Amino acid sequence: MMTMKLLLVAVELACLVSGIFSFGSETLSQLSFLENGVVSTRPSSSQPQPQPLMVDLTLIQGAHSKGAVCLDGTLPGYHLDRGFGSGADSWLVHLEGGGWCNTIRNCVYRKNTRRGSSKFMENQIPFTGILSNKPEENPDFFNWNRVKLRYCDGASFSGDGEDESAQLQFRGQKIWLAAMEELMSKGMQKANQALLSGCSAGGLASIIHCDEFRSLFPESSKVKCLSDAGFFLDAIDVSGGRTLRNLFGGVVQLQDVQKNLPKSCLNQLDPTSCFFPQNMIEHIETPLFLLNTAYDVWQVQASLAPPSADRLGSWNECKSNHANCSSSQIQFLQDFRNQMLSDIKDFSKSSQTGLFINSCFAHCQSERQETWFADDSPLIEDKPIAVAVGDWYFDREVVKAIDCAYPCDSSCHNLVFNFK
Repeated sequence: MMTMKLLLVAVELACLVSGIFSFGSETLSQLSFLENGVVSTRPSSSQPQPQPLMVDLTLIQGAHSKGAVCLDGTLPGYHLDRGFGSGADSWLVHLEGGGWCNTIRNCVYRKNTRRGSSKFMENQIPFTGILSNKPEENPDFFNWNRVKLRYCDGASFSGDGEDESAQLQFRGQKIWLAAMEELMSKGMQKANQALLSGCSAGGLASIIHCDEFRSLFPESSKVKCLSDAGFFLDAIDVSGGRTLRNLFGGVVQLQDVQKNLPKSCLNQLDPTSCFFPQNMIEHIETPLFLLNTAYDVWQVQASLAPPSADRLGSWNECKSNHANCSSSQIQFLQDFRNQMLSDIKDFSKSSQTGLFINSCFAHCQSERQETWFADDSPLIEDKPIAVAVGDWYFDREVVKAIDCAYPCDSSCHNLVFNFK
């Protein structure tokens, strides 16, 4: 049974990733860029790996009465592994990623997948990386209560509307609130330490909900937030357009996201601009750590050089493997890195913020064991990601780790895509 599930996941991954090349911007929001399973150029040790902990899905009973439902109206869900020992009263809440839906058509498609309906979610998922229960894999958070909140609304847990004719529920904000209420009732209200994290669209959500998360706990509790691969840039694509801004604009308008964006940002900028982390982070008061690659492959594939902006396919080889990029394409990517570093300049000045910006061609590094904490994990100044995050969370060190520009980092796990 497990082999069949793994096969199905692999097939889905291949279909989703190949969609980058098969479809135009209309379908960008369907892309998941699943956190695990993409080929790495630097395979991990050949030693047999321990089997990860498998954690059951729990549906939030009573969520219907709160209007907290997935796109198709089914109950939202989460996976919880209880903490123990010194971590019994510490909580890590991790928000799942998986793209967005920006049109009725895309959301209708999405509601027939695990990104829009709990009917299609796995009954069990592996807890690896920051969710692992093994100290040798997750040194600082292994014995915490660890939760993965499943993503089934298509707007980074921030929408609040519906479309009756298409039978679509845009209830991301209500899912967030119902999940927090449920977790508080299961012991999170007693947390003396808490960390809100997320990957990709979930990484964006961890920024959006960071201050809300802080407000759940007394001042005496240590509460911080981690955004992994969630720093999406409002960048110009290879054709001179703004593919990701168009996508985000559709999400914000369709799902009434503006209701749940920082009011202080909306007083200065339009709602779509306030959905971009570069404009949002200055309004977040809770300590926040940004874990991102300077050459995020999702943004390269779907924002900088999507098929709609690269109609002749001149970026296809470069997108599948950065080793195939021309000097002019590398320069375009260096400009993208420079924009990111410029956008976090003020953010990085605060003593309570943290940074780990490496020069890898990757996406989502906290959930994958090989990138979070392993013998050959990515390093900046000899420090792996798990140690950097732990040092920052526990105030052991100030962490402002910014890698030198590509191709300086030989520790990367660069993602390579095979579309043959």
